[in-house]
Amino acid sequence: MKDIFMHYSSFIRQSGNGYPLIFSLFVAALLCVQARSAFAYDFNGFTISGDERAGWVQYDYDNPKGKPDINKGHKDSHGFYIMPKLSIETPSYNNFRVKITGAAATDFGLNDHDKQSRNFVFDPGENESFAILQELYVEYENDQHHALIGRNEIFTPMIEHDDYYMLSNSFEVAAYRYKSRYQTDLHAGYFHKMAGVWDSGDNGTEFHSMSDASFVPQVNKNEADDSGVYYAALDFSNGLHRAQLWEYYAEDLYNIVFSQYNYTSSTSNFSYDAGAQFINFSDVGDLEDSSTSINYNLYSLKYDAAFNNGFSVATGASKYSDGKGQGDTLGAWGGYPYFANGMIFHFFEAGSLQNAESYKLQGSYSFSSNLTFNTRFTYFDLDDSNSISSDGRPQSYMKLYGVQLKSQFMNSGYFTGTFEYHDTDHEKRVWALRLIGGFKF
Repeated sequence: MKDIFMHYSSFIRQSGNGYPLIFSLFVAALLCVQARSAFAYDFNGFTISGDERAGWVQYDYDNPKGKPDINKGHKDSHGFYIMPKLSIETPSYNNFRVKITGAAATDFGLNDHDKQSRNFVFDPGENESFAILQELYVEYENDQHHALIGRNEIFTPMIEHDDYYMLSNSFEVAAYRYKSRYQTDLHAGYFHKMAGVWDSGDNGTEFHSMSDASFVPQVNKNEADDSGVYYAALDFSNGLHRAQLWEYYAEDLYNIVFSQYNYTSSTSNFSYDAGAQFINFSDVGDLEDSSTSINYNLYSLKYDAAFNNGFSVATGASKYSDGKGQGDTLGAWGGYPYFANGMIFHFFEAGSLQNAESYKLQGSYSFSSNLTFNTRFTYFDLDDSNSISSDGRPQSYMKLYGVQLKSQFMNSGYFTGTFEYHDTDHEKRVWALRLIGGFKF
């Protein structure tokens, strides 16, 4: 295997910037298959598992030099990466178990480091391969109680692992869930630190406090003094109805109230999910007294339907209030529960989402249980008195056109290919491509 990789490295370097993408993915698949067959096993009750992921990521902003008056200065970026992950989990003893996960991201020095600033794999300042102790936690679970403390890829609506890209977020967290007898789960906990290049406002290749990982200006991070985020929640579900209410309190930064209701049902021909969502962001503590303003809310509706013939449709509409703070909050810490997003691009390509509206229409077809094609159009109706282009002109719209192919194979293999074209008022055209696949074992 080492000889194969040496020949591959030589071939890439001789090819300059013309990356042979298909060959890259083929070699990554070989690495994945070998790792899968070599390491997937149980040993005296200890479970060894992992995820060998590889992918090509490309963002084209029509801005090869990163000029500040074009697409907010975002620079054209591309690269191929391999992301190995390996976990060891102990057997359960009196309902306790321990898990440890190591992960890494590398390009083996093959990419042009001047073309990686927008790929969200390495830290954009360092542009270096890295390894991280992503999980190390103790967990307790019985029929009613679940408790966890340590590093974990936790999932909640507004702070979550976001495992749809190259390497998921991880958090240092203390979390507790109680399953009541009334079809309601109670949640409480505290997020202390996070790591995640895609969603952290600090160096995401290392663990930093939640305040440092936020998207607020540096002066506000300093005032928050490495503080974390407390949370509590009620989650009711009886099959047809689900109602959630989550509260996140980030000390000296801002408070989030997340509420959502879903009604899901089915007939002989299709199933559907209708939902309504309200999210409120408001500054608290030291940030409330600063020049940074976070005070807005977001209303959303959705209707998704899946038919027995393989077709499905997903729709969403959102309204942002006229308050400020979207750029300091949306997507921070990994939570993207919003009903009307794009497939790759979301918020930060427009000048502002203050007083904006967004609409999503997605159509899908499942060729089989393992192969699905999705196409999506998302339209942002921008308020041109608030949203200003990179060269100072008012913006009235942002349009996102996306296509995606998702596949599962060989029991634990997966692949997702996503392309999205981006058209924003008074900005140069933008497109992005993600080809990400691997094996879980």
